[in-house]
Amino acid sequence: MKLILSAALLLVLPLEGLASTNSHNVHWSRHAGRRSTSSLQARNNTGGSPFKLEDLYRGDSFLNDWDFFSAEDPTHGLVNYQTRANAIKKKLAYVQDDGTTVLAVDDFSDVPVGGKRDSVRISTKKTYNGGLFIADFWKMPHGCSVWPAYWSVGPGWPEGGEIDILEGVHEQETNQYTLHTGTGCSLSLNNVRVKTNILHDQCASTPSDNRGCSFTDTDPRSYGKPFNMIAGGVFAHLWNSEGIKMWFFPRGEVPADVDAKQPNPDTWPTPVAFFSSKTCNMAENFYDHSLVLDTTLCGDFAGPTYASAGCPGTCEQAVANTTIFQWAKWKINYIATYQLN
Repeated sequence: MKLILSAALLLVLPLEGLASTNSHNVHWSRHAGRRSTSSLQARNNTGGSPFKLEDLYRGDSFLNDWDFFSAEDPTHGLVNYQTRANAIKKKLAYVQDDGTTVLAVDDFSDVPVGGKRDSVRISTKKTYNGGLFIADFWKMPHGCSVWPAYWSVGPGWPEGGEIDILEGVHEQETNQYTLHTGTGCSLSLNNVRVKTNILHDQCASTPSDNRGCSFTDTDPRSYGKPFNMIAGGVFAHLWNSEGIKMWFFPRGEVPADVDAKQPNPDTWPTPVAFFSSKTCNMAENFYDHSLVLDTTLCGDFAGPTYASAGCPGTCEQAVANTTIFQWAKWKINYIATYQLN
């Protein structure tokens, strides 16, 4: 069901770089079952950062320390999620010679109209209950029918919460940052300045309304082709008892402490999103999260928005068009997790 929103609420606090708002009228969750836990070795950083490096996912660790989800897509996308063995065999999950990890949608097989195309969805075996998370992407999937997301999710959705850091559909203009929770959560800035627009302020998600609470970015470099044209960038989010704060750094504007693996968010520029614990208890609504990367096609979000996005024909016809999916690839430098020293 397509959900029509009124014009996005503009923040009453000062905004930076305000641009025309891209109204993302529909948002759907990609929740599913939990993952088992396992340990992962990481190198500890030294220096002035208040954080220590906990886990560094890079290269083969995306293939070995993340689970491959191969059940039916919970959001009814036209995809066949692949097992680890099949994803590697079909070259939908591999590591380039330079260490970049690629997660791709099949762009070489003929698929009939209404059929499903092979894709990949992975999630960390390890779970998290807070911390600083930094993801460096060279490229991200985009195109008509394409619905990519980098997110995290807890058990018993929506009770364990969902954090959407990078998500959109088709050739969406900018990125969307969203939380999904059980009852009792709403969006509050608590006097923290951000440089984006509020899209929806109710975080609680139900079968009849699972938009969640969200912001839309004002920087076109935060999503899709413009993101890829600058060789991507970094998304960071800090999850602690004060709330969840997010940043986007385009390539060339990544703080030096991030590249040095000695991050200090207190020195970073204005965040793109902040969800305060003032109106949403973090410990009660977000716990035992796995990080997730996936690309689905059509489904509950990209399906209803297909025509309004200006895409030709139908979403089912797009899935059958192999050429679209040459751009439907994640190219990942690394994802790092940090905890306070």
